[in-house]
Amino acid sequence: MITVKDLWKTFKLSREQKKEIGSSRGDGTIDAVAGISFDCQPGRVFTLLGPNGAGKTTALRMIATLLKPTRGSIEVAGHDTLREPQEVRRRLGFLTGTTKLYERLTPSELVRYYADLHGMDRLAFEKRREQLFTLLDMNDFAERRIGKLSTGMRQKVSIVRTMIHDPDVLVFDEPTVGLDVITSKHIIELIRSCKEAGKTVIFSTHIMSEVSLLSDDLAIIHNGRFVYNGSYQQFRGTMQERSVEEEFIRRLEGA
Repeated sequence: MITVKDLWKTFKLSREQKKEIGSSRGDGTIDAVAGISFDCQPGRVFTLLGPNGAGKTTALRMIATLLKPTRGSIEVAGHDTLREPQEVRRRLGFLTGTTKLYERLTPSELVRYYADLHGMDRLAFEKRREQLFTLLDMNDFAERRIGKLSTGMRQKVSIVRTMIHDPDVLVFDEPTVGLDVITSKHIIELIRSCKEAGKTVIFSTHIMSEVSLLSDDLAIIHNGRFVYNGSYQQFRGTMQERSVEEEFIRRLEGA
């Protein structure tokens, strides 16, 4: 479970950033996340939907303990991210497009390295590895150098690296961006399997089809603030436009 209460993240802008994007205040700072609160429940998929620059990645990085909140609190699986960051990391898997892979290793070698970091015994590792490699159709390139792999193949390696220790909580930051249809389908199926296993799943996206396919709960974020936060069923029930995409645009324009 993830519990977020009155979460803020304020950044100091550089001189170049002030010229490029301006500042919401005279002190040269900007609120990337501005007072959001929400819960992510086990066995449900919580979707964080918003345009580029809305605050999605900043919020997820705070959940993953990569950024410290300016104020507010976050609990992951009952552990506070500021007071118990190591306990949070043991229970969490975080996938982001900015994580690099060591290109001289094979997928099997890299995944084993991360399993060792988490202290997995060999039997548990082999079983988990086989499960994930099969689910993501990775066995054909498991022993090839990562530097020779396509973008989609590398993303699959990143996902297995994230999930090899079988965490209770999974955070996916735009996991299908730039991927082909088949690879995206594998990742969607993986997220569904996590839900069915009773895990807590939060993922960010700006792809409307993924919202419809995966969401149990939905929050729309714009300029660091929520313009909607509730169940996806409730969102569908209150739509004034014909499609999710048109309704999303309407709510952003209203904000």
